Order: sequence, then C-alpha cells, then structure tokens
Amino acid sequence: MQALRRSAVELVAETDAGPSIIEEHLARFLHHEGVGAVGEGERRSWRSSLPVLANDLREAGLDGVHVLLEARLPLTSKRADVVLAGVHPRTGRPSYVVLELKQWSGARRWPESATLVDVPGAPYRPVLHPALQVDAYVDYLRDFVRVLAEDAESVRGAAYLHNASEVGVMDLRHADSGARSPVFTGDRRGAFHDWLRSRLSSASGAEAADDLLSSQVAPSRQLLSVAAQEVREREHFVLLDEQRVAYELVLAAVRRAREADHKTAVVIAGGPGSGKSVIALSLLGELARQGRTVMHATGSRSFTQTLRQVAGKGSPRTRNLFAYFNSFMGAEKNGLDVLVLDEAHRLRVTSVNRYTRKEIRAAARPQIEELFDAARVPVFLLDQFQVVRPGEMGSVPEIEEHAAARGLEVRHVDLNAQFRAGGSDAYLDWVLRLLGLRGDGPVPWHDEDRFSVDVVDSPEELEEHLQAQIDKGFNARMTAGYCWPWSDPRPDGTLVEDVIVDAWRRPWNLRGDRSVGGAPPSALWATGEGGFGQVGCVYTAQGFEYSWNGVILGPDLVWRGDRWVSRREHNRDPDFRSRKTVDDATFDRLVRHVYKVLLTRGMVGTVLYSVDDETREYLRSLVNA
Repeated sequence: MQALRRSAVELVAETDAGPSIIEEHLARFLHHEGVGAVGEGERRSWRSSLPVLANDLREAGLDGVHVLLEARLPLTSKRADVVLAGVHPRTGRPSYVVLELKQWSGARRWPESATLVDVPGAPYRPVLHPALQVDAYVDYLRDFVRVLAEDAESVRGAAYLHNASEVGVMDLRHADSGARSPVFTGDRRGAFHDWLRSRLSSASGAEAADDLLSSQVAPSRQLLSVAAQEVREREHFVLLDEQRVAYELVLAAVRRAREADHKTAVVIAGGPGSGKSVIALSLLGELARQGRTVMHATGSRSFTQTLRQVAGKGSPRTRNLFAYFNSFMGAEKNGLDVLVLDEAHRLRVTSVNRYTRKEIRAAARPQIEELFDAARVPVFLLDQFQVVRPGEMGSVPEIEEHAAARGLEVRHVDLNAQFRAGGSDAYLDWVLRLLGLRGDGPVPWHDEDRFSVDVVDSPEELEEHLQAQIDKGFNARMTAGYCWPWSDPRPDGTLVEDVIVDAWRRPWNLRGDRSVGGAPPSALWATGEGGFGQVGCVYTAQGFEYSWNGVILGPDLVWRGDRWVSRREHNRDPDFRSRKTVDDATFDRLVRHVYKVLLTRGMVGTVLYSVDDETREYLRSLVNA
C-alpha cells in the first residue's frame, strides 16, 4: 500500500499552520504516484476535511494515532480518504479505521434504490451510499492485505459527513441500505470521538502503520479462477465506487422494467481491468438468485468457453447461461429480463456467418438490433479501444445512436478505476500515448513499485525473464502480433513452431477445443496449465489477465523517425488482407488497438521485444532510460 503518512500530532501542526501545507504535500505525493495534476475540487475537499479531522483527533485524545492519507487500495487505482493506524484500547493489538470524508451538507435517498443517494450539487447523481462505499473498502483491504486477513476485527470503517446536520442526512439512516459502517455528522462529533476511542487508544500507532504499509499483498482474485463461486456467491468480489453504482443502476432498471413495462439500456464503459467482467458476473449471479431471466453473452469464443468451463463447472445448466452475441438472431422479443453483454466492443455489424441458414440470412438485421430486442434491459460492457477486427462496432456513440432511434433511455456509467496492470493508471496512459491513441505523443516510462516494464534484446531474453517470474510463483504468458503463419498440429500431435525470430522458434497457441501435446485448448490458453510454451495472439489473450506479460511486436508496426508506420504486408491476419474492406487508415487504427490489447494483459509487469531494430531502440529510449 502507498499513502501519505503523518502522526496525528504532525497533522495537527501542519493544518494549524495553514491547510495549504498538507495540500501541497498531498499533491506532490499523488503526482509521484502517477495520478497526475490534482484538480481544484480535490484540493478543496482536502482544505475542508483535513483540518476538521485533525482537530477531532486532538479533541479525542488520539495523539499517538498515525494517519494515512489518500491510501491506495492494493492492485487498484482507488484510494481511501484516510486510514487511521493505532492500538486497540482493549486487546492491545493493531487496530485500523478507514474513513470516508464527505463535504456534503445534505443527502437524500434515491427513490429507486436503497443503496444509492442523491446529493444536491454533486457532479454525478446518484452516488453510492457512503457507508456502503467504506464497507467495500474495508472488505477489499481484508481480502488483499495479509496483516488484516487473519483478524477480521482489526479493521473497521466509518463515513464522516462533517459539514452535514442530522436533519440533512436523515434519509441515509434507513436500515434497508445493508450498510455495516456507521455514518457520523457534524452534529454528532461527540459520538464520532467516542466511536474512535472504542477502536483506537492514545498509544503510538507507528508500528501498526509500519505493518500495514509493508504488508504482503495477496495476488488479485483473477476473474476466471473464482467464476464458479462468483455465479453463486457474489461476495467473492468486492465492487468499488462506480462498479457498485453500475451494478445498482442495472438492478434498478430491471425492477423498473418489470413494474412499469419499461425498457432501458445500460452502457458501462471502462479500460482494461476496470472491473467490467466482475460486474457482469456479479449481475448474473444476483439476478439468477432473484429468479430473473438472465443470460451472459460475449463475442469471444475463448472468453465464453472459459466461463462455461470454470463458472459452470459440474453444472450443465449453469453453462447454458453463457452464450454468444450471434445466439439471439431469432430470440423472442423481450424474452429475457436482462442480457449482460460482456466485451461489447466485439459486437459485429451482423450475426450472419457461413453457417447461418439461408432463410435467416435473408432476414438478417444488425446484430445490435437483435440484442436490443432480446431483453428488457440490455447491458453493454465495453472498452472501445479494444476494437481489433474489421466489422466490430461496439462503441458508446454507436450504441446510443441505435437506442435513440428506438426512443430508449440509456444509462451510462464510466469506470474510472483500473485494476489490471496492478492498478497502474500511469501505465495504461503510457500505452495509449505510446500508440498514439491518446495525447500528443509517447512519453518516458519509469517503473513504479507496483508495476514494471522492461525492453529486451531477444525473444530468448524475453522468455527467460518470464520463466524467472514463473519460478517465483507468478503466472506468465507470451503474446505477439499476428505476423507469422499459423499451422495446424502435425499428425503425431506435435505443434509447428511458426513464430520464428532468428534461432528462436515457438508455436502459436492451439486453435481447437482439444488439448494437444500438453498444450491447453485455444479457449484455455490464458488460464490453463501448459499455456506458457506457446505464443498467444490477440484473439486468445483478449479479455484475460496474467501476472507477467511478454509482448513481441512484429514487423507490422514499426517506429520510423518520429512516428509509427503500420505495414500491412507483414501482417498475416486473414481479416486484414482485403484493402477493399479494410483501407489503410482502418488497418493502421486496428493494428494499434491490437497492440494496445496485448500490452495491457499483465497485472505486475510487461516485457517488450520488437523484431525491428529501430523500434526496439526507440522503446529502450523511453523505458527506464
């Protein structure tokens, strides 16, 4: 974990000297953490809350407590406002309090959900109940920070609305929100002090803070390794902030659709690892438990097959909940309550393929129209930077355009957190800028404590680097641009080593559904045993994550002088061959998206190798120069 650390005495002294002191320290800390420039709104919240908190700690007699400000939750880009570290007054054991500080003067219950609240003047409405927000932070810390895992009593949370009166937030105290953490207002400062003293003593919290900040972080609970339990036991995943808002908005839309015969589309957009599939599975499990007719669909064969095998293990009925986008060509209109469309950036123009019956082909409609028709609440989860094939059309504007043509309401949620790549917003931004998908050009990269990047001189070095991480207990995969031929296995079951770079030779991942020669089937390459021996392409890597990610940049995208040059003649993807269907500008955009997907699969680190000398040297000049 990372946080700006102060003792209570130090925080009091700095805020007494003027709030701008701690404000500047926090701004520098977040800049160092890769968050970027801090906006005036965040500075204003610090200015409003931190002097009040410092005074409360002083009045409560908790001078020995250590205060961790803007504490980053491990493996995410989410930050808790404050974590107090100290000693429990009764047990003498380390004790921690997570505080969510709100500047609200009032809040009202949102009429369509007990878990969302409406805050007058807030830029986004509705928002998650603050006690539920801090509940999730507490649960998340228990799940991922080893020093908290063994003692469930060691950490508690509270929401502190220091500018609010009891009358102004009366709605927040309804029992059916399900919140565990208490909510305190400025009217109940004495009760807040008493509650803090029940969790923390005046003894020094230095050692407790040391333990928390230096604790081992357990590996992230990767989506597909717990999907079997997730469908039945949603508590395996903790939904944070916008993830929870998206989840609750869908549930509210489902209730409204049933009660008022109303149809609503929900669009949930976010980058790699922002929790889209966690939301999808959470919705699937909860709606199934509610008795709603719900299905999950993707446009990815690998992703769907893996979900069927893992989430539906031992349950053929559960496996049937996982379908493909083109499964709904002849579906009954509004036959489902909810259709959860994961990886919706892979929507196709049409569901027709070579296996489609002639009578259905003749009446074919746009795929998005079929999906809109199939359910009262279609839910689209997407990242428009992951459109990697011609004919894919899943973007927010396209979905909204189709909804508007039908007169349908669209609820839109942006997931601004990012869990893959160790939660590094800085790395995701670096990849987008590197590939010219954001900003005004590439920028240097410097390793963070939670994520590292390396450029190597050969594929042998890349593989050795990843093998060393596997030996340490991590998982790893190698991927490459589609720049080499792709052969079927030989009759004796051995794999053809198609990916050739000088003397280094490795096979692509398998194409079929059966394991061959110890290699897992195509759909399980990213998650199954034995996948490290082959090179994965974008179609088998997309939607998955692993700790360490090795990426070979092929000759189809090279750096020349001051820009990237895409070279179609070096690409072997059959979908890109025709200039009539894929012009040069489209090819250039799609090949950059391909490498964006490949570069953002790792959670701990990425190792880069380009077969092109000039490109490799340019990457080396950017990475940890």
